[in-house]
Amino acid sequence: MKESKEDAQFVIKKGYPSISKTFRLPINICNRLEELANENNLSLNALVVQCIMYALEHLGT
Repeated sequence: MKESKEDAQFVIKKGYPSISKTFRLPINICNRLEELANENNLSLNALVVQCIMYALEHLGT
């Protein structure tokens, strides 16, 4: 049985509230991040978020 357009709903779920920002990165860093993301089956965004969270948690105070 087919669903009607009213019954079919596509909902995008996010793991956390987010905003869009643009950052300029050196080419070599961007290339390395893309390699790591691919090697670990992660999106580039997910990897960058993890890197930033780790850096913030390990800042010297």
